[in-house]
Amino acid sequence: MAKKLLLAFFILFSFSSFSQNPQLSESTQISLLTCGRGEELYSTFGHTALRIKDDNNQLDIVYNYGMFDFRTENFYIKFVKGDLQYFMNVTSFDDFILEYQMDKREVVEQVLILPLSKKQQLFDSLNANLFSTEKYYTYKFIDRNCTTMVANKLNEIYKEIKFEKVDDKSISYRTLLYPYFDNYFWYKLGINIVFGAKTDKDAEKLFLPVELLNSIDKAKVDGKSVVASKNIIVTGENINHEFSFLNSIYVIILGLLIILILNSKIVFKTYLFFSGILGLMLCLIGLYSEHQEVLWNYNALLFNPLFILLPFLKESSLKKITLTSLVLLLIYCIVMLNKPHLVIILPFIVTNVYVLIKLNGRNPIQLLTTIKKNRA
Repeated sequence: MAKKLLLAFFILFSFSSFSQNPQLSESTQISLLTCGRGEELYSTFGHTALRIKDDNNQLDIVYNYGMFDFRTENFYIKFVKGDLQYFMNVTSFDDFILEYQMDKREVVEQVLILPLSKKQQLFDSLNANLFSTEKYYTYKFIDRNCTTMVANKLNEIYKEIKFEKVDDKSISYRTLLYPYFDNYFWYKLGINIVFGAKTDKDAEKLFLPVELLNSIDKAKVDGKSVVASKNIIVTGENINHEFSFLNSIYVIILGLLIILILNSKIVFKTYLFFSGILGLMLCLIGLYSEHQEVLWNYNALLFNPLFILLPFLKESSLKKITLTSLVLLLIYCIVMLNKPHLVIILPFIVTNVYVLIKLNGRNPIQLLTTIKKNRA
């Protein structure tokens, strides 16, 4: 393995030094590698990479657009803002695949049908990017990631066709992503609170690894498939997650129930105050960040920034703000009716309605009883 890696880097170093790539042989194989989901948040959706294998040149390397550096100055600030630089690197196939073998994550290889001239063109283009500033790109969750970068590169080579999404385009991005967070309650809750209105649009863009895999599976040139063969290089394991109370909605329900049982104005105002801080953060992130996914976040109607004022208001002003907040919360409920994350947000909605009515000087239980009597 070490010899192969050394040879690969020697070839690429030679290219950078002499501006000339080795000439690929007829036996060269170009493959798309689609990697399964991982346990970490950044690997939740899987991964995409390109493999170039040429036995005659003793070359077996993988080009990977999914690299980032945790040591980047102000890493988290840049990630939130949306100007974090990802980059492409190259490694030996053996080293690349070892990580997925250790994590027991599936890796599917699709060997592509390309004439030698196209293979050489792709190889040259990848290396040109690798040894220039074009190796860097600004990461965008939907619009620019490891999958879209590979898709764009393949679209440059396959002029006859364009790799676009072939999966269901009628569902929203939020609905598409929702199952990926099964068994990861806190990820699911956090992502759905942070994501704004863009993720509720129809998921028309190809941006997930499995979507590119399906697109290539169905692509044809002159009526013939572009896939010479499809192989499972690493067989992934389905991880059976045991139920964990701490990683479930029941933690939220219990916490909110305790707040309601305490039935204290101080507790209610404190809860809403911190909810308001969260809402203010959602608004500020929407103004600060260049990620389109966090813009126009209607969750700020639930975690209303107005709540920050509640501990400091006199009784008359308190009633006006709570009434205004209830109206905004009603609008939020209407918006949420067809959203997939309604269930996990519902405990917050119920709690906020109850607490706001109480702070408004009314008894939610008596109010509900009155409504039932009027209906009767």
